[in-house]
Amino acid sequence: MSEPISTDALTFDERGLIPAVVQDWQTGEVLMMAYMNGESLQKTVESGRTWFWSRSRQQLWNKGETSGHFQFVKSIRYDCDLDTILILAEQRGYACHTGEHTCFHRSLDGAPLKPAVYEALERLYELIEERRRLMPPGSYTTSLFEKGTDAILKKVGEESSELIVAAKGGEKEEIVYEAADLFYHVNVLLAHADVSLTDVYEELLRRWK
Repeated sequence: MSEPISTDALTFDERGLIPAVVQDWQTGEVLMMAYMNGESLQKTVESGRTWFWSRSRQQLWNKGETSGHFQFVKSIRYDCDLDTILILAEQRGYACHTGEHTCFHRSLDGAPLKPAVYEALERLYELIEERRRLMPPGSYTTSLFEKGTDAILKKVGEESSELIVAAKGGEKEEIVYEAADLFYHVNVLLAHADVSLTDVYEELLRRWK
């Protein structure tokens, strides 16, 4: 466990600023980067919401003050050189002024953004939630929701058994395939029961020792 430090120990540049990266505490997605000075950092610590220093306007600004899309701070970390801040925050609404969830919503080569590995479960759950909301005909997920709790529970049981069989067989590809099937059906069950991934993550964190 790291020792707490005073904000005075951080390294601000010649303008009295330090870069601050904001990351979604639930998904790990990088939301934005801005600059803080000593006062905005202190206000962030005290208020539990992010404050930054605007280099163009030369004034403090509270993220979400005009849009209502505030960032609620969960943790503030610093790097090994003490010259960059990482803020884990709960983003209410969107982080980018364009209306996107993250400021980093474009790729350098112009290709559509592909979810990163760490986003796999979140994207899966979002897709399942979308299916539950829209119920598009012909969708396997839609059919599960239409059949209800018992059908979903049956599939979770079947996929659990198939994973056990695959694990007994010891073939890595089979285990991966069956585990992915089980993850999918468990996420359908969670969505059907109005349980979010965050609910599960928070329970796992409560068990952390």
